[in-house]
Amino acid sequence: MSEALHHLGVKAALQGLREDRFTSEALVRDCLTHIARLDPKIEAWVWLKSEAALETARAADQHRRAGKQGALLGVPVAIKDIIDVRGVPTRMGSPVFEDNVPSTSARVVLRLDEAGAVILGKTVTAELAYFSPGKTRNPWNPAHTPGGSSSGSAAAVAARFVPAALGTQTNGSVIRPAAFCGVVGYKPSSGLISRSGILKFSQTLDQVGVFTRGVADAAVVASALIGRTPDDPDSLSDFALVPQDLDPKPLFQPPRLAAVRSPAWHLADADQQENFLQSVATLRRAGTSVEAAVLPDAFQLAHDVHRTIMHYEGARTFAALQEQHRDRLSAELNRLIDNGAQITEAAYYAALESRTRLQSELGDFLRRYDALLTLPARGEAPATLEHTGDPAFCTLWTLCGVPALTIPSGLGAHGMPLGLQLVGGYLQDARLLQVALWCEEAIGFRGNPPEL
Repeated sequence: MSEALHHLGVKAALQGLREDRFTSEALVRDCLTHIARLDPKIEAWVWLKSEAALETARAADQHRRAGKQGALLGVPVAIKDIIDVRGVPTRMGSPVFEDNVPSTSARVVLRLDEAGAVILGKTVTAELAYFSPGKTRNPWNPAHTPGGSSSGSAAAVAARFVPAALGTQTNGSVIRPAAFCGVVGYKPSSGLISRSGILKFSQTLDQVGVFTRGVADAAVVASALIGRTPDDPDSLSDFALVPQDLDPKPLFQPPRLAAVRSPAWHLADADQQENFLQSVATLRRAGTSVEAAVLPDAFQLAHDVHRTIMHYEGARTFAALQEQHRDRLSAELNRLIDNGAQITEAAYYAALESRTRLQSELGDFLRRYDALLTLPARGEAPATLEHTGDPAFCTLWTLCGVPALTIPSGLGAHGMPLGLQLVGGYLQDARLLQVALWCEEAIGFRGNPPEL
C-alpha cells in the first residue's frame, strides 16, 4: 500500500482487512511503531498493551481467515483511562488509583471485544475526568493543550496512533478536545451507550463518546457500542427507539439547519466566530438551507442548571474519596466537592426540573430543523498545559442529553484547528450523522498535524 497503515481510518482499515491487502497484525505493528516514534512528544498513553494487542490482532486474522465476521474485526481502538479494562490499570488520572486493576471490563469494552476490535491501550485523562490536566500535548503544537478531560483519546486519534478511541463527556470532554485536535468527536444521545464499568462523576450528565478522523468512522464505532444493559439502569429501556445501525447514508437533498449563537457566543475568539460564518456560507453555497435562529430565553440559565447538577452529584460521588484522600486530590477537585456539598437538595431537584423543561423546549425547537449548527469551543486550543480550555460551548447539549458531533472546519490564526459543532434531536442520531457527513464533505477540511 502507498499509504502508511497507521494513517487509515476505521472504514478504510476494515476494507483493507476484508480484501486481504494487509493483516490486523501488520496494522497494529505499524501503529505501535508510529507511537514509539512520536508519542514521546505527545504523551497520549498511560498504558500500552503492545504484546497483548499483537496477540489479539493475530487472533482476529485467524478469525477472518475462518470466515468469521465482526463490525470492528482487527481494528485497533484506544480507551480513556476512566474505563475499566480487565487486568489493565485504571488510574483515572489520580495517584489515589495508582494500584487500581479491575477484574472485569466495562460494558463498552466488552462490546468492542464482541465486535473484534483490538484494544491497544489506555489514554490519558484529566484527574477523575474533571479539570486538572494530564501530561498529554496537542499533536498540532505540543505547547498547546489537547483539551480535556478525554485528552489522550483525542490526541491519539489526531496523531494517527489509532483510528478510533473512546472518551466520556460530563460537560465538554469529547467535543472540545476533538475540536482542539482537529478530529471528529461524537457524543450520542444520552442512554444509547452503557456507562457500566466507567468512573461515575454525575449520574445525570455522564455520557460516552467516540473519537475518529471521519463522521462515517464515528458511526461504525458507535454502532458497535449501542444497546441496553441491565447493569446500567439509565441505558434506554425501549430498545425499539434505538437506531442500531448508525452508518450514515448519503442525503438525497440538502439538510435544513439552524445556525445558533448560543449564550456563550460572546466568549468565542474572533477567528472562531469568523470561521463559523464562513462555514455557514460554504454550506449555503453547497445548497444547504441554513437559517439564523435564536434559542428560547430559558436557555440563558442553562449553564447554572448544569453547574448545580454536576457539582451536587460530583460532590456526593467523591465525598468518601475526599474524606480519605483530600491531600492527594487537586485543589480544583476539592473546591468542586466543597462547593457541591453546600448545594441543597431543594436546589438540586429544582435544577433537575429545569433540565426537563429545557429538554422539552429544545425538542420543540429542533423539530423545525434536521440539525443545529453552533460552536464547539472558544477557538484554537489555548497555548498552555495548565488547563484544558472552556467547556461552555458544549454545556447546553450535554445537559439536555441530545446527540452532538464536531467536525474540523479550518485553522485559526496560530495554525491550530477550529471546529463546527452539530446538534440533533434526542434519539435522532442517525439523522445527525447523515447531516454531519453532508457538512463534512461540503466543508472539505483535510488538514493534518505538521509532523504527519
